[in-house]
Parts: sequence; structure tokens; C-alpha cells
Amino acid sequence: MLKRLASEIRNFPGVTRKNPIGELVEKFTDHPENVIASFGEDAAVIEVGEKGVVFAADGIWDKLMRADPHWAGYCSVLVNTHDIAAMGGTPIAMVSVCSTSDEGICNRLVEGINMGMKKLNVPMVGGHTNPDCEYNAIDVAIMGTIDLDHVIFSTTAQPGDDIVVGIDLEGRIHPSFQYNYDTTTMKDRDILLKQLGSMEKLAKKELVSAGKDISNPGVVGTAGMMIEICDMGAEIDIDSIPKPKDIDMVDWIKMYPGMGFVVTTPPEKTDEAIKVFEQSGLTSKKIGEVHEHRKLKIKQGKEEETVFDFEKDKITGISCQKPKK
Repeated sequence: MLKRLASEIRNFPGVTRKNPIGELVEKFTDHPENVIASFGEDAAVIEVGEKGVVFAADGIWDKLMRADPHWAGYCSVLVNTHDIAAMGGTPIAMVSVCSTSDEGICNRLVEGINMGMKKLNVPMVGGHTNPDCEYNAIDVAIMGTIDLDHVIFSTTAQPGDDIVVGIDLEGRIHPSFQYNYDTTTMKDRDILLKQLGSMEKLAKKELVSAGKDISNPGVVGTAGMMIEICDMGAEIDIDSIPKPKDIDMVDWIKMYPGMGFVVTTPPEKTDEAIKVFEQSGLTSKKIGEVHEHRKLKIKQGKEEETVFDFEKDKITGISCQKPKK
């Protein structure tokens, strides 16, 4: 079972499509002093005067676009608001690049975006169109505000920390895309904003050492991305991962959940972090620990399997970039 799970994670396109990131990042030059954190984070953190700005962008997976443009438009809002929330920030507004020559696809994209805007309370305020291209794509950038004294970075997990997830299990596999677990379209905006706000609460209570939103690589793959850029390792107990009862673990580890985060927390703060997630409407459990051995391992009972050895393997390949302050 573990060998199969490890192989499924290693070879899942949601993970492997992250491989080129590190080499691309290395081509960019250094940043000004007011850029506190950038590549490797869910959102860049920029100091503007005495205030903090968080800035992110996402392009939607072309497989999803081909499957359902409406859902792609909706997800372009969902994933971007998650990137801001994962840092402990509050989204302000978005801009988009809509690339399609097909009026029907464009209309479905916009309908999905409008639905996401209403659900997640973030406006689309501008952008660009490519009406004469030979492909269909939606790319969105988002800006938010953040308290610079309470930022959740991806790069600051410590050996001995617990790994904790907060995730919504009340949903369905989206009918258009088998790797998406939809927990948001059927819920009221107030519920979704409360769930998204869990990370800001964790940040202000200083309960976590690092964190990310759970994205295309799934629960274990996202934890691996975080651990990789921290120059750490991790051991994850497969049986501790919260999942819907009607979904097999082999499928669940490859799904993008509609609402979910993975964080690291000092053991003495784990129970309080779990409480914050649960009070926000998310199922939360400790699923593993951070180690110094630079391997991502999965465990089940007395058995264990190495998914990635970061001395020779990579997910993103981004070298550790600690925040400036």
C-alpha cells in the first residue's frame, strides 16, 4: 500500500508539473529591500511604508480549462484567495488575463469568475484580454493586506514541529474534474470567509511556524513542497490524514480540496492550532512531524516509505529563501 501511495504521489502530474519552478526562479535577479519574501511563498510579502502588501498570481491548469471553463473561472478566484489567506493576509482585489477566441468559453469563464467573486468577496478590477490566440487560458493576480508582525511563511518550519492540516471534508468530487474536491460552491459566503480566516487567526495567535494552502499536489505533496523549501524532512502518518469516508486514500492524496491548509506548529501549540481550525469549520488533525533528515516519508503502522529524498529529488527545486524580517 505505502509503495503504491509513494509512487502515486511522485508521478502525479499535480506534483511533477512543479518541477521546472526552481530552475526558472534562479534566472531572476535580486529584489529591493522592501520585498520581505518572494519565490517559494504562496504570495510575495512587500513592505509599503509601515504597511504590508501580499501579492500572488495563478494560471489555471489547462486540463481543468479543457474540462470545464466555468469551473476554471471559479477556481481562478478560489486558488488566489487561498494564496493570500495562507500567508495570514486579507484579499483586496484581483486582475485577470483572459485568453480565448471562443465567445462561448469566454462567457463561461466570466460566469465562473463572477460566482467566485460573490462567494469569496473579492472583486475583479481590471486585466487584459487576448481575443485572437489559439488557446484558452485564464490567469489571475491578486493583492491583499497583511500585518507584517504576523505573517505565515512557507520557509520557516523547525525540526520537531508537528504537521497539522485544517481541511473541509463536506463536499463532493467535482463532476467535471476528478482531481478537484468541491467544498465551496454549495456553502454560504460567511462560512467560506470564516474558513479562509483561520490562517489569519493562527498568525495573530502566533501558533504556527510555517504554512501553505493545499494546492494541486494534494495534502502530502503540498506538505512536501513546504518541507523541501525549509531544507527539512518530514514523516507523515497516512492513517492520520483526514479524508471523506467515501473516497479511497489513493485518490484522496491526489485531490485539490476546495478549502484546506497545512501548517507546522511547535508541539506545545498543536492543540490550540487544531482548535482554531475546528472553530473555523475545518476538520483538523496532526498528521506528522518535521525532521532534519531531508526526506519526505510516509508511514503506516510500523511500515514506512520514502516519497522524496531532497538530497537528490525535487518537487519545485527552489532553494531555501528565508524572509528578510
